[in-house]
Amino acid sequence: MAGMTLNSVLKNKLESFRCCANDVIHFKLVRQKSDMEDDSTTFHPEMTHQLFGEQESIFGYKDLIVEMFYSASRLTTYVNMQYFEKISSNMFGGIEPDNVLETLAKELPPGFVTNKDEFTRLLPKDASFKPYGEMLHSYKVSKGNDMRNFEIYHTDIDTPGFREYHERLQTFILFFIDGASFIDVDDSRWHFYLLFEKYKVNDNPMHAIAGYMTVYNYYAYPEKKRPRVSQVLILPPFQKQGHGAELLQTFYNTCYSRSEIKDITVEDPSENFQRVRDYVDAKNCMDLASFKSDKLLLGFSDDMVQDARNKLKLSKRQTRRIYEILRLKATNVNNKEQYRSYRLEVKKRLNAPFQKNGRDNKKLEQVLQPNELSATMNSWPLDQRHAYLEKAYEEFEEQYKLVIDRLEKYH
Repeated sequence: MAGMTLNSVLKNKLESFRCCANDVIHFKLVRQKSDMEDDSTTFHPEMTHQLFGEQESIFGYKDLIVEMFYSASRLTTYVNMQYFEKISSNMFGGIEPDNVLETLAKELPPGFVTNKDEFTRLLPKDASFKPYGEMLHSYKVSKGNDMRNFEIYHTDIDTPGFREYHERLQTFILFFIDGASFIDVDDSRWHFYLLFEKYKVNDNPMHAIAGYMTVYNYYAYPEKKRPRVSQVLILPPFQKQGHGAELLQTFYNTCYSRSEIKDITVEDPSENFQRVRDYVDAKNCMDLASFKSDKLLLGFSDDMVQDARNKLKLSKRQTRRIYEILRLKATNVNNKEQYRSYRLEVKKRLNAPFQKNGRDNKKLEQVLQPNELSATMNSWPLDQRHAYLEKAYEEFEEQYKLVIDRLEKYH
C-alpha cells in the first residue's frame, strides 16, 4: 500500500512537469514592438502532434511558455522559451526534459533568432517589404468601424526571394493543417497564392501576411491540365472573415478562360475547407441556368454537369454535391412529398456501389479493400443498411445546411 502511495506521489510530481504543447506555444505576427507585450495579439496552434507526438505534450517544465514570433511582413522569426522550473537529471533518476528548441529547430529554416533584442532590431526591415509576384485581386473587409484592405498575389518559386520566404511561411502548416508535409518547391508545377493585409504606417504602405494557398498543376491525358488545390491556410487572426472564399474565387477566376484546364480538384480537403469550397461553388452555380430552382426539383442532369464543367471547371463529383446543396435550398421541407423526394434521391446515391476514392465511407475504407467494402455493404441486413443510410443522410444534410445558411446570409 505504501509502495502504491509512493508511486502515485512520484507520478503526480512527474505530471506537474508535463504541459499541453497547444497551450504553451504562443504565436504572434508582430507589426510593431508593442505587439510583443500585447496578449491580444497572441494565438495558439490548433495541433502539435506532428512535432510533439499524439499526446501533444511537452515534459520537463513548469509554467512553460514557448514564444514563436514572426515579423508580420518578412516573417523574420524569433523562437525562445521561458519557464518557472525545469526538471534536472538528479531529480527523478536521470529523466531528461524534452528539448523543445531542438524539436522546433528541425522544422524551421536556418536564420531564426533566439534573442528578443535582435528580433526587435530587425523589425524595421519590414517597412521595405514588397509582396511577391503579381497582384490579382484586392478587396475590403469591415471590422467594427474600420475598413481593412486585402490583396491577393500569385507567384511561383522562381520569384527572387520567395523561396526563402516560403520556407518561413510553410512552418505554420505543421500547427494548423493535419497530415501536413512540406512540398517539393523545385517542381515548377507548384503555384502560390498569397493573401496580405495592406495598411499604412506613417503614410508608408505595408503588407502583412494573412494566409496562402498552394496549387499543383497535374496533367490530364492527352493535353489538358487539372489543377489541384493542395494547402490552404488562413492564419488565426484573420479567420472567419471570408478570406478563404476570396482566395479560392481569385484562383478560380484565373482558370475560367483557360481551355486547357479540364477541371479543378482539391486534395483531401478538411471539413472547414470543404465548407468554403461548397459555398463558393454553390454561389457560382446559382448563376447558371441549369441550377435554377425549377430545374433542381426535376433532378440531377447532364446539363448541370456540362454547365458546371464548361463554365466553372467543376468535376462531376463536386457538381453532384453542389446540386444536392442547392436542391435542399430549393426544397420546401414543410412540403412532405417534396422533402421526401429529396431525401430519397440523396439516399439513392449513398446506396450506390461505394466509390473507391469517395469520402462517404471513410471509416470502412481504412480497413477494407474496395472489393471487400462492396461485399461488406451488400451483406448487411436490410435494417442495418437503412440505419446506415439514415445516419449518413443526416450527416450530409447537416453539412449542407451550414453552406445554405451562409448563402442566405450573404445573398
